[in-house]
Amino acid sequence: MKTSLRLVPFLSAVLLIVTAAVPVPFQGGDNPNPPDEVVKLIFIHHSTGENWLTDGYGNLGRTLDQNNYFVSDTNYGWGPDAIGDRTDIPNWPEWFASANTPSYMNALFNEHEQHASYTRTLSDPGSENQIILFKSCFPNSALEGNPNDPPDPEGWLSVGHAKYVYNEILKYFATRPDKLFIVITAPPLIDGTYAENARAFNQWLVNDWLRENNYSLNNVAVFDFYNVLTSPDAHHRYNNGQIEHIIGGQNTSRYPSGDDHPSEAGSQKATEEFVALLNVYYHRWQSDSPTQTVPEAAPTTEPESQPGASSVTGWIDDFDSNTLPGSNGWEGFHDEATPTTLTCEVQAGTSRAGNALHLDFNIAANSWGTCAAFYENPQVWGTSNGLTFYFRVAQAGLLFDMDLYSGPDEAHETYVYTIEAPAESVANWIPMTLRWEDFHRASWEENAGTSFAASNQVAGMAFGLSTLPDAPNVGEIWIDDLQFSNAAQPAGEEQPAEVATNALDNAQPDQPDESQPERRRLLPCAGGIALPFIFLGLIQLTGRKRR
Repeated sequence: MKTSLRLVPFLSAVLLIVTAAVPVPFQGGDNPNPPDEVVKLIFIHHSTGENWLTDGYGNLGRTLDQNNYFVSDTNYGWGPDAIGDRTDIPNWPEWFASANTPSYMNALFNEHEQHASYTRTLSDPGSENQIILFKSCFPNSALEGNPNDPPDPEGWLSVGHAKYVYNEILKYFATRPDKLFIVITAPPLIDGTYAENARAFNQWLVNDWLRENNYSLNNVAVFDFYNVLTSPDAHHRYNNGQIEHIIGGQNTSRYPSGDDHPSEAGSQKATEEFVALLNVYYHRWQSDSPTQTVPEAAPTTEPESQPGASSVTGWIDDFDSNTLPGSNGWEGFHDEATPTTLTCEVQAGTSRAGNALHLDFNIAANSWGTCAAFYENPQVWGTSNGLTFYFRVAQAGLLFDMDLYSGPDEAHETYVYTIEAPAESVANWIPMTLRWEDFHRASWEENAGTSFAASNQVAGMAFGLSTLPDAPNVGEIWIDDLQFSNAAQPAGEEQPAEVATNALDNAQPDQPDESQPERRRLLPCAGGIALPFIFLGLIQLTGRKRR
């Protein structure tokens, strides 16, 4: 009996290795070769990342250069508001889901300097960084709580709050299918106090994060830096035609350097495994890049949703047919107590193929405007997954909302999703797909933050225009091909032109679409010393007139 008990830890470790060695599902034709042309990449990091990049230590910068990546990086003190100082897991919403996100991302996408010592032989090809690597340092492996804790908006460094943070920033990544975001997991600690939690969280990132969010784009991926450093037998790599994620049976660092910083050997092992995997992620992302193709033909009919209907199909408004059925069409509303101006009209010949909805606006600071359509009878849209449309703008960085109105006319509930127009939308039509659960109750109403329910009756919708605090919002936006996403088509009706998704679209996996609590500060990861909701958040407004 004693012999059997002594075998239990050994057998458990063997079982862990065997069960974890199952290859990660992959797409046919994965390509581990470098890009054919120079690709700009930037790495957000602190000291561990600096060591990893450095020639003669981790050699990552030089190896990426040899694989046709023009590498830049950030470090302490970098960027607007010295945002580079803040790379703990709870800091990522400040980067990717705050009112300052446009400023930080503009600086990040246009950074071309080095903040670590590594070889660059390639010439800067110009334009923006296309790939963003970001990593928290080793103190972030001291996650409190329990391994299976669900996402939790409260807390600081805990399993539940870490899950919540990554779910929140994924919403921003969904709006930027033109960028490839690579999460680098935090390296392990020598101390095993929180090792089980760290292992569980990183397993969740690799295996469950995107799946639980029904994320169908190929512009987000994870490299398990943590796992690679826990054992010589632990791997996250592309090997023999498939991606391997193999756990070696230990949850603490096997490559320490006298402290928790990974050693040269560990950093070089990570480089060897990561770069080919990055190439695979890059080619997957390129194969999924949204195109700006014009549909061959517009639908000849536009189905009208009936009051209390149990299903919805196809187009909401292609802006080429008659006025939106069951409504008075699109109308502009704005804060009449301010100098705000807004023109909202269907404009001929401005769409991908025909007409488009055109918004020309000058929203005064701390004011608002909407281009809205209200149904004469409420609609039930719950059998589709959400909405999809295309947009382009006159200048990058414009903010606008997609709003849904639910409930009776005298007591509308407003559900909102806020979008920032990327630079690419100035010259191109950008696809946007939103699930019903991406819409949340407006911050100026009761029960703020409540998710829109698919069973809600829809009284109307709008493209809303608000402002950042004390700043105007001025520009032009064109909207085209507003329709339901993943809606079932009636028999004999032609499927609308394929629409690329760039939000959290609940697509079939075999048909990928183009789609504060008190904070506890961490010690810096240096030397050797031990949205507002949804994307930009919603602007707090009062007295917002809708109709």
